[in-house]
Amino acid sequence: QLQLVESGGGLVQPGGSLRLSCIVSGFSSWEYSIAWFRQAPGKEREGVSCISKGDSRTAYAESVEDRFTIARHNTKNTVYLQMNSLKPEDTAIYYCAANSGTCEFDGSIYDYWGQGTRVTVSS
Repeated sequence: QLQLVESGGGLVQPGGSLRLSCIVSGFSSWEYSIAWFRQAPGKEREGVSCISKGDSRTAYAESVEDRFTIARHNTKNTVYLQMNSLKPEDTAIYYCAANSGTCEFDGSIYDYWGQGTRVTVSS
């Protein structure tokens, strides 16, 4: 059974950091493109970052570039999202998702989703 489980969310002050983890089971993470999406209250889901299968090329939304870093740990079958210099507008539920094709921010192409982890950035 293919499953993704996120963890690492929480409450952090503006300017702080968090590292989210997406633990993959039932398949090898490098066989799939893995993306992080987020959804803030009252807003549409948006793609944040993605790491492609195979060559592990990365992509970032403009709003998080230079602050967030996505990385894959093959041995642990885990994809991380390191989030630095967090802003209140980063507050959202963060989801990881997997698809067997390309790394894109179109959520409709992703076959598997985690349950989400909540990130709150507030003083």
